[in-house]
Amino acid sequence: MKDSYDKWTFPKGHVEAGEDLEEAAARETLEELGLLEIRLLDPLGKIDIWFRDRFEKEGTLIHKDIHYFLFETPSDAELVVDPAQHVKEAKWVLITQVQKLSSYKDMTTILQRAVDLVRKMHL
Repeated sequence: MKDSYDKWTFPKGHVEAGEDLEEAAARETLEELGLLEIRLLDPLGKIDIWFRDRFEKEGTLIHKDIHYFLFETPSDAELVVDPAQHVKEAKWVLITQVQKLSSYKDMTTILQRAVDLVRKMHL
């Protein structure tokens, strides 16, 4: 998906009260991409970032730990973005192209693990 910074990345957000990391990741994925059905396959790892908030705490420097998970969805699933979720665009990408399209360098390890897991599942 293309985020509010006009960069290609994956859904992310905040953990709400009563949620564990996996539940929050699933909810954010469903909300931001409009998917109706997903299934958790595997955790992909964590990165931590610093950024200046542009929405709720304008200009405030924020530290965020981001946990990524690999989900599966039906092959005919449609992506429907919600601009209210700060998503500009979404598209399906071939596994061979996902690393080339990624806009964030700190995602390299996460993406490689995802690619390796998907290839392993389809052997």
